[in-house]
Amino acid sequence: MTTPTPTTAPATPPRLLAAVPALPVSDARRAVAFFEEALGFEELRHAGEGLGILRRDAVELHVWVADGSAPGAERALAGSGSCRIEVVGIEELYRRCRDLGVVHPNAPLQDRWWGTREFGVLDPDNNLIGLYERSPATSADPATVAP
Repeated sequence: MTTPTPTTAPATPPRLLAAVPALPVSDARRAVAFFEEALGFEELRHAGEGLGILRRDAVELHVWVADGSAPGAERALAGSGSCRIEVVGIEELYRRCRDLGVVHPNAPLQDRWWGTREFGVLDPDNNLIGLYERSPATSADPATVAP
């Protein structure tokens, strides 16, 4: 009796579908309130006082408390994070953040040579959130610009 040779289907490579920034903060409640007010996020859930999960449109954002309770969660990490979020309607979002006084002093709204219009925001712990909109020339093909 012969053993049948297994047939293998062509391998489909794994796909990466999304990235979720996780910013270290000193106070999750304060960070959640900031992202709700400044950027219009909604809190989806929280785990006690140590974690907040927020969403706006297709963007999810996590904040976690760096309180020294475990290795890798040292207090000094709060405020050491950053992320970039692609938006549509950068002008209106900039005005909102400017009026709230949360625009990074060295990152006002500006056109960048790599094809984006962008600005930066600091959360209460000084994590940097870069907000950018692709220029019309690059918005059709994200591969043409390094965000």
